Amino acid sequence: MGKNPMRLPVLVIGAGAWGTAIAVHFARRTDQGWVILAGRDADQMLSVNAHRENKKYLPGVILPATLKVTSDLSAACVDWRAQAQATGAGLLILATPLSGLEASAAEVFRLLGPPRPGEGLLWLAKGLRLAGGFQWPHQIVSAQCKGWPSGALSGPSFAQEVAAGLPVALTLASQDLVWARTVAQACHGAGLRVYVTNDLVGVELGGAMKNVLAIAAGVCDGLALGANARAALLTRGLAEMSRLGVAIGAQASTFMGLATLGDLILTATGDLSRNRRVGLALAAGEKIETILRDLGHVAEGVTTAPALLKLAQAHSVDVPITQSVAQLLSGKYSAKQAIDNLMSREPRDEYAG
Repeated sequence: MGKNPMRLPVLVIGAGAWGTAIAVHFARRTDQGWVILAGRDADQMLSVNAHRENKKYLPGVILPATLKVTSDLSAACVDWRAQAQATGAGLLILATPLSGLEASAAEVFRLLGPPRPGEGLLWLAKGLRLAGGFQWPHQIVSAQCKGWPSGALSGPSFAQEVAAGLPVALTLASQDLVWARTVAQACHGAGLRVYVTNDLVGVELGGAMKNVLAIAAGVCDGLALGANARAALLTRGLAEMSRLGVAIGAQASTFMGLATLGDLILTATGDLSRNRRVGLALAAGEKIETILRDLGHVAEGVTTAPALLKLAQAHSVDVPITQSVAQLLSGKYSAKQAIDNLMSREPRDEYAG
């Protein structure tokens, strides 16, 4: 815990692998019961509390005694707010996948209403939703939690390593930099380092697109195309990420950062990556329905690929790798055909697209 234990009450909503890991990180840094992990599955949370281990999503990690575990979100919000008002600060973390982000944000606002002084929230979801238009996580959250200081916490971070206390560096993206710097300072410690940016769009695009590119990298490695091919694929993938990002208003410098290049390297090459495993299985000829059933976790790149392709088309941006992944996932091409299509593209100047 160190000489300076954390004095920030934290409520993590969503007890998957990443939500559990971040809750464990914060709980290890406090000598108070100021960290709460709330999950929606009552039976699962009873099991987690009884065994002090999330056997389903984060097996092998023993939860600190300072971490409260519950399925009663209403009671958790009451507890958290009382602690936040007593200390003058409080942090909510929405750790649900993109598919559950809107419902979680709406429930938080129903239970808590507008923020009190010192309160704010982060979300961990990555992806792009097509729902009558393009919706990034920050747009989904801001529509539900009006008035809350908020931001995206993103970057190269396998849940298992964070829960083990291994070093990790993340990016906190928020339009409120003063609040973001305060939160980053509170989060800093015990192997976690947080950098701050106001480029929400760039950070969220990076978090979404790296999952799609990780599927492509898995296909590349699954077909045994070699390290040269994977290096080329990731370099060109980063180029199309940057092109699309600049076209939708992101800062070009963001694409050399933790939430973009850093997360891409981790997700595309690390064996713990779910999206990479999807690509490996596709290369082996497995059907996407079977892959997702056996995976047991959400692989955001599967639903994000077609959404990003539509976004790129709307902005007239060429994204050949994203397009190939979307076509592969739809069943239009086999893994080998998708790679062949990429390799048969006409030569061009490197920085022309």
